[in-house]
Amino acid sequence: MLGLHLLYIFIIVFYCMSVSGYFIDFIQNNQKVNRIAFWLLSIVWILQLIFLLLRALEYSRLPIMTIFEGMFFYSWILVTFSLIINKVYKMDFLVFVVNLVGFSILTISLFAPAGDVSAEFADLFILELLIIHVVMLLFAYGLFTLSFSFAMLYYFQHHMLKKKRWSDKMSRIGNLSLLEKRSFQSALFGFPFMLVGLILGVIWGWTELATFPWNDIKVLSSFLLLAMYGFYLFQYKVKQKRGYGLTLLNIAAFLVLLINYFLSSSFSQFHIW
Repeated sequence: MLGLHLLYIFIIVFYCMSVSGYFIDFIQNNQKVNRIAFWLLSIVWILQLIFLLLRALEYSRLPIMTIFEGMFFYSWILVTFSLIINKVYKMDFLVFVVNLVGFSILTISLFAPAGDVSAEFADLFILELLIIHVVMLLFAYGLFTLSFSFAMLYYFQHHMLKKKRWSDKMSRIGNLSLLEKRSFQSALFGFPFMLVGLILGVIWGWTELATFPWNDIKVLSSFLLLAMYGFYLFQYKVKQKRGYGLTLLNIAAFLVLLINYFLSSSFSQFHIW
């Protein structure tokens, strides 16, 4: 247990250094710092993976059952996406934005209950259906976070262009059409993960619970979130809508995601996070 605590501290420290490095690179356009930040982020990914594996061995289960584990796994997904983005798109500032969210999630997890769950709930959670349900939703949250990050870059770029404040730093963010396209693509990949995840959750609920709680705040906010992203994708693909207004819709959907993730669980009848 002490080893896991020390490992967690190392993860926090290296993650903080990496995020700080990407910020310094954006301000000073320092490629040496950028490379250091990337390798620090790679170390964070490895340490997080080791942490998850050790916790899985310690509790003999997939470590996504507690609030702390859910946040930690969410953060690991964001780091994974960041490393892929860094290699595929070469958008350093996007990596900074994504990991600013990831580091915040990881830091908040410090205040979340980190202990094991009750034996009764653990027995229920062993069901493969529920495990897949949780993992798919976490991947959906990760992809929606990525979509939000592109949207925020669009928002920032849009206002800078409107105010005619151009600088070399803005060229590293990317043009508006590309940011909008990447934001749509990320949300498009995340939508089926959430849809299938919710369907599996409903099937599990009907199987294990006497009556499925459709009026549960977590259930309602989850389907509201799905509807908002579905509407966003519909407006982009079918209605061919583009521009600032659609970006604001994407950002609003992510705010609902945060409410769904952090607040609704406190009032939920059966969700622990």
